[in-house]
Amino acid sequence: MSHQDPESSVLMQVPEISPFVRALLPVRLTGGFTLTFGVWIAISPDDFQRSFRVWWEPDYQDLVLQGFLANALPQWGLLGVPVLARVKDTEHTPYLVESSDESLMAVLHDEWPHEVLDLLP
Repeated sequence: MSHQDPESSVLMQVPEISPFVRALLPVRLTGGFTLTFGVWIAISPDDFQRSFRVWWEPDYQDLVLQGFLANALPQWGLLGVPVLARVKDTEHTPYLVESSDESLMAVLHDEWPHEVLDLLP
């Protein structure tokens, strides 16, 4: 783990499962609001090593990662869909920006009514 525990870590290697990196998944809501989920992305061991090397360095701004969504999202599910994450702000973890999955692309790029919040646990 990059920090003392999973709650504060941004990088985590789970033996015999996968390495993971934290990312942000913004959902646009009507009225100009945004709901942002913190998620984990399963990434390759090579990307994990590269991420760990650059995370606290100037090269972090150029980090782009491919992987798979390691959390199911309330309302949409989508566990295991392919994702692309990119650093948009060096003060934040990478943001999910793309997917070959049409449903996740809709989550990322469509505008959703506030009623979607009523369905969250």
